[in-house]
Amino acid sequence: MNFKEALNSEKFVVTAEVGPPKGTDIKEMLHDAEALKGKLDAVNVTDNQSAVMRINSLSICKILLDMGHEPILQMTCRDRNRIGLQSDLLGASVLGIRNVLCMTGDHPNAGDHKETKAVYDIESVQLLRVVDSLNNGRDMMGNEMKGATDFFQGAVVTPEADPVEPQLMKFEKKVAAGANFFQTQAIYDIGKFKEFMTYARKFPVKILAGLVLLKSAGMANYMNKFVPGIKVPQDLIDELKAAGKGNALDAGINIAARHIKQLKEEDVCDGVHIMAIGAEDKVPLIMERAGLL
Repeated sequence: MNFKEALNSEKFVVTAEVGPPKGTDIKEMLHDAEALKGKLDAVNVTDNQSAVMRINSLSICKILLDMGHEPILQMTCRDRNRIGLQSDLLGASVLGIRNVLCMTGDHPNAGDHKETKAVYDIESVQLLRVVDSLNNGRDMMGNEMKGATDFFQGAVVTPEADPVEPQLMKFEKKVAAGANFFQTQAIYDIGKFKEFMTYARKFPVKILAGLVLLKSAGMANYMNKFVPGIKVPQDLIDELKAAGKGNALDAGINIAARHIKQLKEEDVCDGVHIMAIGAEDKVPLIMERAGLL
């Protein structure tokens, strides 16, 4: 099954991320991608993640596609205007890429080129409408094209935002704009996520719970302080501390696996999106401990 078929079946879907490197040496990325073959339903390729300049998502998606992966092209509105976004989408389509995740994108202030001029010609809801238009054979201005795209488009949502109401409003706008699936920002409070899912189940979309691998108590505290919409509960931080510095990563793998197992067994959502962020080689181990392999 391809990604769209998997999501529309009764399967518990699993996706993960591959982060393109800063530079042309892709050996480590290819090694990680090879280890993930046959284990995932799709692989996201991040788009200059955290506003840090890297190899573009489109080229890595094509490499992964040729390896036998089902890539999800992440596309942010930060770096390209509406002409550039549409042009890249058409390019992705002719290369055989069929999945796209539409995002507004982190501001350049968060990255390593802080003097960059952010584009933000359009934002994520508008980008979803653009994809829908391209799928129907017309560009953003309504001009007829020579051949339509056939994208399965998704978006992001932050279920643990405080307050959550703006996220719910944006969620509904994204559904109306054509989003077929959502990959969430990292969730750590399963009870709170269940409340979000009660709301989300009213809409004809699939939801993958985002899980960021915790590597240390320091990382958890940093995210709590600096990453909006993420709240790592104190009991998980204490669990990481108790494991000790040398075993904190293993404890983080156990936490991720435990959460995945609970989400699957309790039929909370349609699957998970694992964000290992620099530890992509640990994704198979997370899946194994979660009982998915």
